[in-house]
Amino acid sequence: MKKGMSLLMAALLLIFLAACGKTATSGGEDEIKIGAIFSASGGAAPLGKPEMETVKMLVEQWNKQGGIDGKKIKLIAYDDKSNQNEAVLSTKKLIEQDKVTAIIGGTISGNSLAMIPLIEKAGIPYISLAASKQIVNPSDGSSRHWTFKTAQGDNIVIQKLLGFLKEKGWTNVAWLNVANAYGTSGHEEFVHYAPEYGVKAVIEEEFEATVDDAKAMLTKVKKANPQAIIVWGTAQESAVVTKNIRQLGIEAPIVESHGIGTKSFIDLAGEAANGVWFPAGRILVADQLPDSDPQKETLLKYKEQFEKAYGYAPTTFGGHAWDAFHLLVNAIKEGGADQEKIRSALENTRKFIGISGVFHMSKDDHTGLDADSLVMVQIQDGKFVLAEQ
Repeated sequence: MKKGMSLLMAALLLIFLAACGKTATSGGEDEIKIGAIFSASGGAAPLGKPEMETVKMLVEQWNKQGGIDGKKIKLIAYDDKSNQNEAVLSTKKLIEQDKVTAIIGGTISGNSLAMIPLIEKAGIPYISLAASKQIVNPSDGSSRHWTFKTAQGDNIVIQKLLGFLKEKGWTNVAWLNVANAYGTSGHEEFVHYAPEYGVKAVIEEEFEATVDDAKAMLTKVKKANPQAIIVWGTAQESAVVTKNIRQLGIEAPIVESHGIGTKSFIDLAGEAANGVWFPAGRILVADQLPDSDPQKETLLKYKEQFEKAYGYAPTTFGGHAWDAFHLLVNAIKEGGADQEKIRSALENTRKFIGISGVFHMSKDDHTGLDADSLVMVQIQDGKFVLAEQ
């Protein structure tokens, strides 16, 4: 009798343990792992920090509402410290160890481009937040099956900028770009499109991303006497160049890239930031938009939520992350756990109203934005002001 009871108890224990194991396994299936890589520290931190914060805020919001179709989102986010090697190592970890469903991130173009070979080989949906056209349209003509991005391509931004220069009559310009993938790609697009707009560079120079004094380069720019100076870089290095331009007494108008679309640029450049023009997404001037703008409601809601969560205004870069996250959520809703179906859903995105613009993606366009997604902004008295209606 005792022996029979012992066998029964042992059997029940085995059944209980098996049931616990099944629950643990199914518990893992009841979450969706999303990987993320941002430059939350280092030189690109003014871009990457609001991206990291935006995605963390959104994951918390969605999980409070039950996640995606009842499945909680598990965010696995890494800071690549604005370093290309760190970005590659983090990508490898997300793919091989964390086994994520999809990846968001790559704050800057060089890091995004370095991440892509691993992602394409692994077959994982990826949404970059960087600008270079090469991210989705490599110059060698190869295709990007799994790669998408939410920042306007530099080809689109350059055309917006050139149209503005033509309108102002500033056709003889100085071109200055940061010496990295972002700057090189921007320069290639400038060289390609400038003749269409009747714009030519009277001088072209490069500066390092770590520049702390560009006066030697700018002395040559001053002698060239351009009608306007184009500075193509991101917040930190562009602020140094901008300050140096004014310190040398150069009074030519300064037109910059969308890479300065953060309050950090104003803080770093100080008084020299005033008067600077640049093309950007609408989030910087959301409250100045007409009520007829289809993005206005979405922009103001994001702005309110971000300011409440972090105590400062959102940036265009955080907006790229907002777009990437929601595009991915929509695709997961449609594709479930099937990564090819998620990829296909991303590729077939139509009329998605985001922070960076209204997205219309296709097989041939993995960004889905055009020049209408940009407005010209000017910095006046330390504030971003809409310079066009």
